[in-house]
Amino acid sequence: MRYHSSMADSMMSKAATMEIPINSNGDSRTLAEDDTLEQDLQQVMVSGPNLNETSIVSGGYGGTAEGIIPTSSIKGPAIRLNTNFVGNRRIPNEGQGSNMHHTNSSSSITADEASRGVAVEKFDIVKKWGINTYKCTKQMISERFGRGSRTVDLELEAQIEVLRETKRKYENVLHLARALTNHFYSMVQTQHALGDTFADLSQKSPELRDEFGYNAETQKLLCKNGETLLGAINYFVSSINTLVNKTMEDTLMTVKMYENARLEFDAYRADLEELNMGPRDAVTMARIEAAQQQYQIHKDKYERLRSDVTIKIKFLEENKVKVMHKQLLLFHNAISAYFAGNQQQLEQTLKQFNIKLKPPGADKPSWLEEQ
Repeated sequence: MRYHSSMADSMMSKAATMEIPINSNGDSRTLAEDDTLEQDLQQVMVSGPNLNETSIVSGGYGGTAEGIIPTSSIKGPAIRLNTNFVGNRRIPNEGQGSNMHHTNSSSSITADEASRGVAVEKFDIVKKWGINTYKCTKQMISERFGRGSRTVDLELEAQIEVLRETKRKYENVLHLARALTNHFYSMVQTQHALGDTFADLSQKSPELRDEFGYNAETQKLLCKNGETLLGAINYFVSSINTLVNKTMEDTLMTVKMYENARLEFDAYRADLEELNMGPRDAVTMARIEAAQQQYQIHKDKYERLRSDVTIKIKFLEENKVKVMHKQLLLFHNAISAYFAGNQQQLEQTLKQFNIKLKPPGADKPSWLEEQ
């Protein structure tokens, strides 16, 4: 008995002093594996993740980690029947209820497979988005610090810059035209109120009836011509607004898509070039082939959007010339006729450009709407 107890004590002391490395899943691991893991972690922290090794990324869903038992390998029910607590309840025989259990298990497996397939599909989408974002961000930073090369179409880049500068100038014209409309509208309203005041004083001041009457007629005529000019200016503002905020903006949206495609193309091009400079073993050749496919996909997308931008800029320039030729002629003729006091020419200008004025009070709400 003493021999056995001393032997047990020695074994307990050895177990207490022995250092057993345990991983996160409860498995023992050697020191060499710890060193390898530490080196891998240091490499990830220094050079960033190698996103071409998709097996590491997809391990959380597609595979099983070391030491984790997959649910599909568990056999039998999770809860066992204790016959001591059955009592007088009837237990079905071995053959009874087997079909129902098989049907329920089959439907359960089918539902699990469907949900697992949806989860894997969503994970693949997120994974592809993450890889693409990482590559584009890396390429953007490289270009920003002058370490990476970028694809440049000098002619197209110059046209895009001209388009952006033109849009800024036309936005300024639109801003000033709207300001002119607001100021002129206030002046017309003042002339209208002044004409009514002169007309009222003409009736209540017999000694100055003629003088007040002349001024009342003059202000009413100026107010009428001002409303006609406001119709022309509003048409001018509406057309410039459509050109700037719809036509030009649509083209610039395509330009933005083109610039994003250019960044993606350069990111995958740089990735392919980096792989081609490495060793040519079997694993690397498989990565090069996959990178070559992605490179070709993004190259086709880049070239397609570059063609779309070129065509849209060309049509935009033609449309801009036609629109501005018509609107500038309208603006000039209307302003000149108004300040020359030529009412007939002002009305003829609006007829020439098919501008219809709203009748007085058309913008005001009806009596029912006011209630």
